[in-house]
Amino acid sequence: MMQRCIQLARSAAGRTAPNPMVGCVITQQGEIVGEGFHPKAGEPHAEVFALRAAGTRAHGATVYVSLEPCNHYGRTPPCAEALIKAQVSRVVVGMVDPDPRVSGGGIARLREAGIEVIVGVEEAACRQLNEGFIQRVLHQRPFGILKYAMTLDGKIATPQGHSAWVSNEAARSQVHQLRSTCDAIIIGTHTVARDNPSLTSHCVSQDNCHNPLRVVMSRSLQLPVEAQIWDVTHAPTLVLTQGNGNPQILQQIQDQGVEVLPVDQLTPQVAMAELYRRGCATVLWECGGTLAAAAIAQGMVQKVMAFIAPKVIGGVGAPSPVGNLGFSRMSQALELNQVTCEAIGTNFLIQGYLEPPKSDEIPR
Repeated sequence: MMQRCIQLARSAAGRTAPNPMVGCVITQQGEIVGEGFHPKAGEPHAEVFALRAAGTRAHGATVYVSLEPCNHYGRTPPCAEALIKAQVSRVVVGMVDPDPRVSGGGIARLREAGIEVIVGVEEAACRQLNEGFIQRVLHQRPFGILKYAMTLDGKIATPQGHSAWVSNEAARSQVHQLRSTCDAIIIGTHTVARDNPSLTSHCVSQDNCHNPLRVVMSRSLQLPVEAQIWDVTHAPTLVLTQGNGNPQILQQIQDQGVEVLPVDQLTPQVAMAELYRRGCATVLWECGGTLAAAAIAQGMVQKVMAFIAPKVIGGVGAPSPVGNLGFSRMSQALELNQVTCEAIGTNFLIQGYLEPPKSDEIPR
């Protein structure tokens, strides 16, 4: 039942920030009588939709919910009180809410009302579901994912910069699905000029056709006037820049509906702070090696997703996915935790989590 809660919650992937994704299932004697999920911020929570579906059958029922029911008034009333009013008999919780406004308070309120509460069912899966929300609440910045496709010899493009396509079609489809679950995607100037990406989800999922905010980090604004990313018909675009840059390009992309925001210092940390301010929880880094290295060095990447194709390009000048981190010894290499490997046709996806870099590991 908790796995069903997670499945329901994922129906709103990419649309709930700054709120978490939550799913809820209500059962009577093992039969599902109501279920729901939180569709987006400002809308009712998952428990409310499930209680509406269950109606009077919620009386004496067991409620499964992937995240602790809230016990405070925000944009919606507290869900703990709604469960108490419905007179449910038992609540099974996937994980405790890290939000200090809740954090055990909802569970305590349910128990005070005489409701049996079980906590920690499928907790690891529930935490993975909302790793962006958890990062946002605990560290006041979005969860950063670095995604790239590379050849067996570690290249993301030829020495001339041509990169279409490193990975196979199935892997690219998985990337489109990944984009639909993120709130923003960040690239740099060179990626716009070299690859001319659209950075949309291509609506690979009919249930979730969400396109994230596309963010370009460009100090000089030496950008092409014609680019797919300037078409804001299906997805908004934000350009973060430093100083005055190129006034002519600035005006031309603004005329196309692109938002341009000058900042005092253009760094990955500043970019993520701005996206946090805008309510983002999960941010995908699809940038080149120089920007990727800076994002890692500043602790803005928590997860790495590397798509590896059985190809060899060669070439000393061919770019690699991560630029210079200033390491001189193999012992300094950053290791991934919770590593998984998945075959996607002839390609492989290796993913894992980065430990936060220590201050003496990476030169600032």
